[in-house]
Amino acid sequence: MLQLPKSKTKKKLVSVDEAYELCRQITAEYAKTFYLGTLLMPKEKSKAIWAIYAWCRLTDELVDGAKAIYTTEETLVKWEQQLESVFAGYPIDDTDVALVDTIQRYPMGIKPFRDMIAGQQMDLERNRYQTFEELKLYCYRVAGTVGLMSNAVLGIGTDSNGVPWQKDKPIYVPTEEAIALGIAMQLTNILRDVGEDLQRDRIYLPLDDLHAFDYTEADLLARVIDDRWKAVMKFQIKRAREYYKQAEAGIRYLIPDSRLPVWASLMLYQGILNEIEANNYDVFNKRAYVAKHKKTLSLPIAWLRAQVL
Repeated sequence: MLQLPKSKTKKKLVSVDEAYELCRQITAEYAKTFYLGTLLMPKEKSKAIWAIYAWCRLTDELVDGAKAIYTTEETLVKWEQQLESVFAGYPIDDTDVALVDTIQRYPMGIKPFRDMIAGQQMDLERNRYQTFEELKLYCYRVAGTVGLMSNAVLGIGTDSNGVPWQKDKPIYVPTEEAIALGIAMQLTNILRDVGEDLQRDRIYLPLDDLHAFDYTEADLLARVIDDRWKAVMKFQIKRAREYYKQAEAGIRYLIPDSRLPVWASLMLYQGILNEIEANNYDVFNKRAYVAKHKKTLSLPIAWLRAQVL
């Protein structure tokens, strides 16, 4: 279980290199598919993404970790104050050291980080979502924000933003596409983790969507798998794929050395949806994951897409 760092302003912090290594370890342990994608990036970009992911993971642990029962609104207020210290250039914990360095190397705004904390606040306040619009806001806050954070590191290219003689044309920044990728990945997490979330009395699937297929909350709590449930899941998977499709359109605007890792991450994560289908939509008893050999086979396709799309 990931341990949250203890804030001690007087403690001696690790070096920048040691901090990045801590962030790498956190990413490798808790986001195996995502981590594989980061290994395809130039080293400096990989390190920056690890620093961002580690902060996101620690933020998530506040409401989903072993000590989540002790988390209050005040906890999140203090965490945001620590974030402000990081953006001011003053790390408090070891992993902060890497994030401070990342922010200095790749200037980015604090708003996506604040929005993610607001997403954790939503987890404190509710465990059900009536409509998809409500869920979409949650998905933006806890995952779409990661796309915004990452854009600063990935970099925006110029070769897909027009022709050389159109120098006055504004550079297109794929902001909506970055958000869409985060939402797609979060929707995938939700579908994969339906069973686990039920154990914590959390239902992220919009209740309106369940009712549209005559499937009730009681059915879900009883883990009923029938034609109604399969129809619900097919509908949810189709929606998630639509967000992946939207995200794909933005990859060509990235700097070339960032396109392969993003394509790889997108394809590998989207592959989880295929596994859910292969498991006949049983997300209560089987955890959907992409086998190692399938991950390996997808990389040449990701490389080709990065070159031509």
